[in-house]
Amino acid sequence: MDILFIFIGIILNLLGIIGILFPVLPGIILNYIPIILLYINRGEEQIDFATLLVFGVLSISAVLLDYILPILEVKKFGASRKGLWCSIIGMIIGILFFPPFGMFFGLFLGSIIGELWSGKESSQAFKAGLATFLGSFTSLVFKLILAITMAIYFLFHLS
Repeated sequence: MDILFIFIGIILNLLGIIGILFPVLPGIILNYIPIILLYINRGEEQIDFATLLVFGVLSISAVLLDYILPILEVKKFGASRKGLWCSIIGMIIGILFFPPFGMFFGLFLGSIIGELWSGKESSQAFKAGLATFLGSFTSLVFKLILAITMAIYFLFHLS
């Protein structure tokens, strides 16, 4: 049973990291599940409830940041509704046709196209596109660091 537990934990951690880079899988949540399994399987001797709770809050925060941060960045730079919607459409097209980096380029280009469509100057459109890109990239880096941290935590607390 222990080998199966370890195997499942490692697979879920790998899938979680892949899911962060290729947003088809629920990345960070897949990294949190092995932490929960570690708590269930090994109890407080390997992981205390506070650590479980902190990883849970960080995981939920990462999921929320994924949606909120790009929007906040866009709003901060005064992007229009068309810019926001075109950035979402661009992100989806980028994910489908050019994963994983197409997501960022699609977001960036979609935002610029939407801003130009709404009548903004090219420099304003570029700033909005850059803000969208930076918001998404920041979210990705945060999730990747958290996922790797949880994977390492899981591996080091197997004994």
